[in-house]
Amino acid sequence: MTTEVIMMLVLGAAAGGFVNGLAGFGTSLFALGFWLQVFPPVKAVAISLVVASVTGIQGLWVVRETILSNPHRTLRFLVPGFVGIPFGISALRYVDPTILKLVVAGFMLLYGGFFVLRRRLPTLDHRAPKVDMAVGLTGGFMGGLAGISGAVPVIWCTLHPWTKRETRAVLQPFNLTILAVSAVILAFQGTYDAAMLQAILIALCVSVTAAQLGIFAFGRIGDVQFRWLLIILMFVSGAVLMSRTLAAG
Repeated sequence: MTTEVIMMLVLGAAAGGFVNGLAGFGTSLFALGFWLQVFPPVKAVAISLVVASVTGIQGLWVVRETILSNPHRTLRFLVPGFVGIPFGISALRYVDPTILKLVVAGFMLLYGGFFVLRRRLPTLDHRAPKVDMAVGLTGGFMGGLAGISGAVPVIWCTLHPWTKRETRAVLQPFNLTILAVSAVILAFQGTYDAAMLQAILIALCVSVTAAQLGIFAFGRIGDVQFRWLLIILMFVSGAVLMSRTLAAG
């Protein structure tokens, strides 16, 4: 493993771990911006699935009481998400690397743009269980495809007048479960080898520590600060990946 690979591995793990600890999602979204520069798509996604799953356990404990207070809401997202996983994994092996990079970068920019407009968007104060299920299905597909299961759910959840803990109580268990199942499926397919396990070990050491810093920040920032931090992270990471991919193409 070269110095460049280790550096990108550490940077991606630090960025993804911190964001996961802070927001309850986003490990793969931010880590892949670095890891796709040094790993092929299948390998980068496979590593991110394991790292996101293990890292997310810490954040799950933070909102355990909120989750248990309304488990049916989480299940409306989670059950359809299982259905989407195998379709996403099947599509992964047929996706061109450049296209995958652009898709990930596009979601980063979409996230940032969404939060910029957040104050002007309507607030949905009524239940929409069918939409919840459709969002969960899409999240499961994207989780299997690129390890970014939270991309669509986070936009939908934030439209609701939920507190940041209520939003995280949906996103954290959804992402953790979807990504963990995806990782298990890839393991049964023989995706993980000794070199990948070494990379995962390095990434976990960094991401678990970074997640603790994110959790610390989560408990001490307000909703407005939380939103602007996401904007900065989304635009910077998305813009860097997008520019590198287009330049390479």
